[in-house]
Parts: sequence; C-alpha cells; structure tokens
Amino acid sequence: MRERRRRTRKKCRLCASKTKYIDYKNTSMLRDFITEKGKIIPKRITGNCAKHQRLVKEAIQRARHVALLPYTKE
Repeated sequence: MRERRRRTRKKCRLCASKTKYIDYKNTSMLRDFITEKGKIIPKRITGNCAKHQRLVKEAIQRARHVALLPYTKE
C-alpha cells in the first residue's frame, strides 16, 4: 500500500503580519490574490483564513468598482 503524504497547512500571511484592514487602494498587494485572467484566487490556494479572505474579496471588488483593478484581462 502506498503511504499518504501529510500536507502542511498553509499559514495566513495576513494573520502573521497582524493585518486588520485591507485597503482597496493598495493594488500591488491585491494583485497577489488575483490570477492573470483577473479571477480571485481561492483561500485553499492562497492559505488565507476565512476572515482575511472575505476582506480580500471585498477590497478587490471595491478596487474593481473604482477601476483600479480590471474585471478581466483581455
């Protein structure tokens, strides 16, 4: 029988830096959570906790509404 590998849990980097609020105007940080096509990367890939993933989602949506981030890439 094959042995299963234990996967180490990803740590939330926003919890590590003790971030309480994510500013929608900080597009350089928000681009880390968006794919090349403009989709929001899920928390199972980024390693964010649920609280910070909600804050990231909200900040990205606000930045898109103000046209700081694109909805899609052409």
